[in-house]
Amino acid sequence: MPKFAANLSMLFTKVDFLDRFQAAAEAGFKGVEYLFPYDFEAAEIRRRLEDNGLEQVLFNLPAGDWAAGERGIACHPDRVAEFREGVERAIAYARVLGNTQVNCLAGIKPEGVSDAEARQTLVGNLRYAADKLADAGILLIAEPINTRDIPGFFLNRTEQALQIFDEVAGDNLKLQYDIYHMQIMEGDLAPTIETHFDRIAHVQIADNPGRHEPGTGEINYPFLFAHLDRLGYQGWIGAEYKPAGRTQEGLGWLDAAR
Repeated sequence: MPKFAANLSMLFTKVDFLDRFQAAAEAGFKGVEYLFPYDFEAAEIRRRLEDNGLEQVLFNLPAGDWAAGERGIACHPDRVAEFREGVERAIAYARVLGNTQVNCLAGIKPEGVSDAEARQTLVGNLRYAADKLADAGILLIAEPINTRDIPGFFLNRTEQALQIFDEVAGDNLKLQYDIYHMQIMEGDLAPTIETHFDRIAHVQIADNPGRHEPGTGEINYPFLFAHLDRLGYQGWIGAEYKPAGRTQEGLGWLDAAR
């Protein structure tokens, strides 16, 4: 049976962040993920996890100035030192929170930077992060994101991501497969998941169009959940969607999947 984690950056957003842990547990989730923990003390987040019997599943490496529209800096040639500092910061939080995997957002390719230079920078940063995280017992993952929601995002297809991972080399870098993003960019979801199953460490979900909860769009989530079960998927599935209405009223999909 799948394990579902609430993405606290998308769900329960009318509740203060630290109170979303309780809301997630009350809704029936066993784990949580979110964009970033860095605005809060790691010890306080850990207390919220423990108080609500939740597992910390995932957060991202620092990704630049999110409020200003930055969506990662891993492909930015002039931000390598900042990226490396972010890796150390993420490790410090992960150790306190018991987080065993961290996501790297490749970022939007800067103006004036060639595809080749952005790729070379991304490969170098992923290699650095994978090695540092491996020493700390933490898995590095990275995800392709659709270019409709984030125009110019550098990593946007499964094969592109895996080719870059091959160049990085090593066994501490896996794929975060976001079904919503990949439905937009390439479709063919079930065969792609099966073909690359051994390289997928984390799955995220939202329906399309609208990025709302499963069951509101075109994606056959009951089929895909069963497909992941048949393949023997043991990881978490992150609910990273924008509720169409009140979060609690749209959780029928979760009840049906358990």
